[in-house]
Parts: sequence; C-alpha cells; structure tokens
Amino acid sequence: MTRILIADDHHLFRDGLARILNDLPQIIVVASVENGDEAIRKAEELKPDVILMDVNMPHTTGVEATRQIHARQPEIKIVMLTISEREDDLFEAIRAGARGYLLKSATSNELMEAIQHVQAGEAMIAPAMAMKLMEMFAAQHTPTRVADAVDDLTGREHEVLGLVAQGLSNKEIGAQLSLSPHTIKAHLRTILDKLHLRSRAEAAAWAARHDTVK
Repeated sequence: MTRILIADDHHLFRDGLARILNDLPQIIVVASVENGDEAIRKAEELKPDVILMDVNMPHTTGVEATRQIHARQPEIKIVMLTISEREDDLFEAIRAGARGYLLKSATSNELMEAIQHVQAGEAMIAPAMAMKLMEMFAAQHTPTRVADAVDDLTGREHEVLGLVAQGLSNKEIGAQLSLSPHTIKAHLRTILDKLHLRSRAEAAAWAARHDTVK
C-alpha cells in the first residue's frame, strides 16, 4: 500500500484529489495539508511514501518545503502537482529534490503512473515541462558568447549567481548578502544581460555547469 500526503492550499482540490486517489488500488491518503509548514510537520510525523506538493502555497512554499523534507527524509518521494508552467519553478523544484513535476491537468492514470515511477526510483515530468527542460539544457551546450561574458561579471554578481545556482530566492540571497530583494533582482537582471541568458532557471543551470562560479 502506497501512503500519500497531499499538500495544496485549495481545499476543494485537496478533497477531490483525495477521493480520486483513495479509489485507486494500493493507494491511501494519510493526510492533506494546506501549506508547506504543515507538509514538513506531517512528513516527519507520518512518513508517507509519496508527497504530492503544490508549488505556490502561503507561508512556506512547496519548493522550500520540498527542500527541507528532502534534506531530512530523502527516502520520501516528492512530486510537484501544480498549475505552474514556469521554467524557474520546474528547475528550482528539481534542485530542491522533487522526483516529479506534473500539471494539475494530468489525468488520474497519469498521476498513478507518476506515483509508480517515483516509487521505483525514476523521475516523472509532464511532457510539456520535459520539453522546456530539454530546451533549457540544450541552450547551455550551444556555443555562444556566454563563456566570454563571464569575465564581465563583478564580484557581487558572481556571488549572486552562485547563490541562484543553489536554488535560493531573491529574499534569501538578500538576507545572506545583506541586500534588499529589489537589489538582488537588479543584479540578476544585469547577470542575464551580460551572459545573454533568458531566465533565472537558465542562469542557475549555467552556473551549476561552470567552474568559474563558486
């Protein structure tokens, strides 16, 4: 029997999803919670096999909750179940330890397959998001002026880029560097311009692949 924890801030969605899952063979929903803080507590208390986690929730976000749960209980498989098709959310969720990323438009069969795949140690990403991920990483392997532009980064921009690669938010980076989130956002915009990149996710992927960013 696979024990499932649902974390989503929409009450009706949680209830509907719980009913669907409980009707499936070998599935039982052990709890449903409405924010990341509760997800962290219930994961510690109930030790579910799989958590279905929304990305955007009040208080502690789904991505941050995923990061904390994965650090403490890596045996728990986490699948993001969200409406977000943003590349940044996908990349940050994967870096946080998520084993899957599905859209809420998924069918019950697709959801069941995702649960089975992650339990078997595999990854499961919605086809539309998988294509974005492939395009993002393909861009990192395309010869561009990116390598030449890195020398143009200031010391502070190197620091910001390194922390972006670690999956930190603008607020978290600002707290670590004693700068405002607005200033971090401005630094990131400059970094993207200098490296000829399109998004925070691309910047994080680039930083993770280059030894020049520590």
